[in-house]
Amino acid sequence: MRKIKTPHDVRPTKMKKFRDIKTRPTTLGDVKSVSIPLRTVRNIPNINVIRGARDIVRIDKQPWEEKVAEAMHGIGKQRFHLANRIYFTLDRVKKLLADVRVSNEELQASSEEMEASNEELRSTNEELERRTAELEFMKKEIESFSYAVSHDLRAPLRSVDGFSQALLEDYADKLNEQGKDYLQRLRAAAQHMGKLIDDMLRLSRVTRDEMKIETVDLSALAQMIAAELQGTQPERQAEFVVAPGITVQGDARLLRIALENLLGNAWKFTGKRPRARIELGVTLQEGKPVYFVRDDGAGFNMAYADKLFVAFQRLHTEAEFPGIGIGLAIANRIIHRHGGRIWGEGAVEKGATFYFTM
Repeated sequence: MRKIKTPHDVRPTKMKKFRDIKTRPTTLGDVKSVSIPLRTVRNIPNINVIRGARDIVRIDKQPWEEKVAEAMHGIGKQRFHLANRIYFTLDRVKKLLADVRVSNEELQASSEEMEASNEELRSTNEELERRTAELEFMKKEIESFSYAVSHDLRAPLRSVDGFSQALLEDYADKLNEQGKDYLQRLRAAAQHMGKLIDDMLRLSRVTRDEMKIETVDLSALAQMIAAELQGTQPERQAEFVVAPGITVQGDARLLRIALENLLGNAWKFTGKRPRARIELGVTLQEGKPVYFVRDDGAGFNMAYADKLFVAFQRLHTEAEFPGIGIGLAIANRIIHRHGGRIWGEGAVEKGATFYFTM
């Protein structure tokens, strides 16, 4: 299909009438009429065609002016809408930039505050590390001192006990009853102090010894300890109830010591019961396992519960229940070394339960 040409597309060589015009029109608005060959504009709408001898057509000015005006009006509308869109877009961008500027200022202020907080936190951590190091050093010093004193005191105590016994055996006929009583009290005090020293050594070793973490069967350990306790007093009517399959991750040697002290404590304080019941079990608290040793023995007053795990603190007299008051303290240190905690609940003459976590 042949391309339809407008007056601007017509070359002067095919428009003889134009060559005769001395002053050619420069814009369409100056054109009154234009003559173009008929074959060029035959299919152009909205023109007046007048056939002449040379098949020339005349295009009246009016239809083209209207089209140009309509086109310019449409372009004006598009430009107006485009300008409006650009204006509103620029306004929105300005607002966004203002918000970003405010946010940056707030972020800068927050960053400065955070930097100050971090500096304060670093200073606090350094102070905490320094104090922790000091406490660790003091702790080791105390442990070393306790260990050394315990070793150094054992030899003199053995001498006191030995010579007291020699006096009683070799010079009994030369001593009156009061003298013999004094020597017996001296020996008892030396032996008691020897037990205290031994327990101090045990407590020190529990804290100092390295741990070897492995899977430990608490149920099996409890069964062995129960058999040993029953062997010491076979005449007692005591029932041990041990839940099967209780396993934990920890040091087997230390955990055996902890169970020995907990079960031994229950064994001692049920000694006056005609039929005693001692139990090792496990329960759940907040979805985590909590292990316990329970007995139906003498119990204790909860008002003094804070003294239970303090070394050499006792809630009963030596006459009621013999002992030194170190067993629960040892169990407490072992449990804490395993990252757990231990606490007790009880009532007078209604038994006691000691809970611990790992």
